[in-house]
Amino acid sequence: MKALLRERGKLTVRDVSKPLPLDDEALVKVIKAGICSTDLELAKGYMEFEGILGHEFVGRVVKTRESTWAGKRVVGSINLTCGKCPFCLEGMEKHCQSRKVLGISGKHGAFAEFLTLPLANLYPLPSNISDSTAVFIEPLAASLEIFEQVKIEQNDSVLVLGDGKLGLLIAQVMKLKTNNVSCLGKYERKLEILKEKGIKTYSSRRETGGMFDVLVEATGNERGLQEALSWIKPKGKIVLKSTFKGFARVDISKIVVDEIQLIGSRCGPFQKAIDVLSKELIEVDRMIDGDFPLEKAQEALVMAQKPGIMKILISP
Repeated sequence: MKALLRERGKLTVRDVSKPLPLDDEALVKVIKAGICSTDLELAKGYMEFEGILGHEFVGRVVKTRESTWAGKRVVGSINLTCGKCPFCLEGMEKHCQSRKVLGISGKHGAFAEFLTLPLANLYPLPSNISDSTAVFIEPLAASLEIFEQVKIEQNDSVLVLGDGKLGLLIAQVMKLKTNNVSCLGKYERKLEILKEKGIKTYSSRRETGGMFDVLVEATGNERGLQEALSWIKPKGKIVLKSTFKGFARVDISKIVVDEIQLIGSRCGPFQKAIDVLSKELIEVDRMIDGDFPLEKAQEALVMAQKPGIMKILISP
């Protein structure tokens, strides 16, 4: 099969062996995969990843020992866990001490014609979710994870910092809980999507005014947390979503004196994300800026890095 690999610091599209599913796994034909900011950071050397990139995907099961899964269109959660370590036994499987993560750590990913995943990781899709829309389920689940960690009240003021792909999803998700949602971004055409959802948008620091009960940092860069501290109320909560190659410099005295809560947030509930998309509560179609064949995956990554570009898809 063809795949996009990162090997010895370089990206290449080439032929590799088709993966063989283990007894508890399915072989999945990838229909579409999405490029996210984490993929771009991995391509630069984040986590020193080597192998096939990609973790946002929709595909069809083509081989498995469980015949009921054959032919089903699926998405998949990305953490492969042992089920035996203390974290798994305590119900914290996604923090498994020996986990592999699809396209991120120890497991070949979705920028390929085929991938394998445990059946336990797969979720069948309803027919009213298109292939292109389904690619957003993984990042949407990560957005919904915030509700698993922070109680958002109807009157809470929320600021999403960043109008990237994840930031646009998070802002819409926050609107499901409170009408007092704002987003600070850079690009008018991105912010227009949120304006039409009744979300306040700002394109400069001076416009925001006031301070917020909850701030979600989704800038994707090392300056995001320090900027977030400019707008958070005392005893407020900052949810951190950015992953990047490098280190953030932060004045921790503000965090201590104002008793700010910092909450790291990663993967989330897939079934809830499927339900939200199925009910058309979130706008994602206008976030797609391109769809490339796998043979042009390197060009797709270049396009995805351009300022202002939203979601780029790869279709094997």
